[in-house]
Amino acid sequence: MQRKILSKDFLVIFRQKTWLRIMRCGSRQQSIKQLASSQTASGGLSRLAANHVRRAGIKLEPLLSCAGLTLDQIDDPEQRIDAGGQIAFLNLAAEALKDDLLGLSLIEEADLRDLEILYYLMGSSDTLGGALHRASRYSQVTNEAIVLKYREGRVPTLRLLYSGIPRHTDRHQIEFCIVAMIRLSRELSGRQFLPQRVSMIQARSAGRSKFARFLGKNIEFSSDADEITFPAGSADWALVNADPRLNKILLKVCEETLSSRKRKTGAFRITVENTIAPIASPWPSARECRGKKARYERALAGASACRGGRNIHRGPAPAEGELGQPLSGGR
Repeated sequence: MQRKILSKDFLVIFRQKTWLRIMRCGSRQQSIKQLASSQTASGGLSRLAANHVRRAGIKLEPLLSCAGLTLDQIDDPEQRIDAGGQIAFLNLAAEALKDDLLGLSLIEEADLRDLEILYYLMGSSDTLGGALHRASRYSQVTNEAIVLKYREGRVPTLRLLYSGIPRHTDRHQIEFCIVAMIRLSRELSGRQFLPQRVSMIQARSAGRSKFARFLGKNIEFSSDADEITFPAGSADWALVNADPRLNKILLKVCEETLSSRKRKTGAFRITVENTIAPIASPWPSARECRGKKARYERALAGASACRGGRNIHRGPAPAEGELGQPLSGGR
């Protein structure tokens, strides 16, 4: 009698566990479908993560398949991949590797030349400000889902925005990109500086000390924006490998590449999600909660106006070199 009761209990527990696995799998597949987009990326970051997975002895193909990617895409550096698929794969790889700091792990060993034409375009600029100015215009040549906005000034800033991809789905790619921009700026300028401030939208409770080694102590998570604030006067720093002639050639190539691609804006739902992502970030503090309701209402109203086709821009016209405005000459 006791044996029958135990067997019955075991069967109930077994069925519950099986049901949970099915639910998790279905939930994951649904999340990955939502990430599918028309935006593409060069795939260098995915290939770097794939090398990590292979070295760890973990089967790569099932992870790629779950993310909607293939081995052929990973093994062929000439193939572009879906930008949402890259984010999904990084999430799956981090889980398989049990590495919550995967983006940081990847940038530690990355060869910055894998940024391809963006590396050489920035490196051949004459100043750090010029390099960041060009990055803000041509970053989408490498990854169409990431838009950089450079703001000039005595204390320059670089903000990272997402286009066509829900920002809240990403963690590892954005952390890789922010640290990569600091590493690249140091290498090109020949100065081992720390940024004045770095902010990221996602929450993070663990691993802050590791980020401090690269970014300094003034790091804010659960912030309103993904942004780097550079040291005062850094825009005028001369770059060690400035090459005006090469820069002019690369500018032409990048302009032709951008003009050959159709502008993609993504679904309205994604636009709204990215607009309110800083407001809806998980586990905000009481201080962070203050004022978020009003900002949410303004953000939603602005996104709705954009959908209706009305021009809600009230500021000055975009400056030369901002998204949609071509650059001229060497800077």
